[in-house]
Amino acid sequence: MAYTIVIPARYGSTRLPGKPLLEIHGKPMLQRVWEQANRSNAEQVVIATDDSRVLAVAEGFGAQVYMTSSEHPSGTDRLQQVAEQLNLPGDHIVVNVQGDEPLIPPKVIDQVALNLGKNSDAAVATLCEAIDSVEDLTNPNVVKVVCDARGMALYFSRAPVPWPRDAFAQAREVMPATGEWYRHIGIYAYRTEFLHNYVTWPPAPQEQLEHLEQLRALHNGARIHVEVAVEPVPGGVDTESDLAVVRSLLEGKS
Repeated sequence: MAYTIVIPARYGSTRLPGKPLLEIHGKPMLQRVWEQANRSNAEQVVIATDDSRVLAVAEGFGAQVYMTSSEHPSGTDRLQQVAEQLNLPGDHIVVNVQGDEPLIPPKVIDQVALNLGKNSDAAVATLCEAIDSVEDLTNPNVVKVVCDARGMALYFSRAPVPWPRDAFAQAREVMPATGEWYRHIGIYAYRTEFLHNYVTWPPAPQEQLEHLEQLRALHNGARIHVEVAVEPVPGGVDTESDLAVVRSLLEGKS
């Protein structure tokens, strides 16, 4: 199945300025993301940025790069502009690989594209994995997702959802023994037609509160299908401590 990967890369990260260009053992983080994406079965991999510094570095390691507006409120808006520049047909699948996921396994990139292809009633497809520690459950940087019986997302939140009322009434520092919680993995597959619709919608109230752009899709009635990732997916890089973890995991690797 043919699909395109777009990697949005903003220089102006609030928590880690210049994040795409931060070095991980001799390579900028963005290059490591791009290399992982190129190990997938995508027919093309492109980078979308609003910064000339990112453009210069990305072109330096051989990437195809598209400049996009600095006014985009989300990475999805940035993807839509690239889809328009590429003149992709409405049913073409576009996968958003976050520019801060240098450890993303190629197999899960293929998985999310195939997932959307086989769920025609979903506008978006994404992935998740089980949460097994109370630290992750209560960490606002770990986004949680709740789904219905068919795997369609009901809500995404930075809060611990569903809330384990009885267990947390006794101790909030202990992982509840019963229940299931899932970490959302920030990779998405869209059809181009959905992207063109998405950018016409104003930011949703929930999106603005949680700072989660996928809530705009749910707010407007779009369905998001979620599968458990076929391989473990290490967390992305949001903080200095995340960066230290990734550097440790990639130590000694080219």
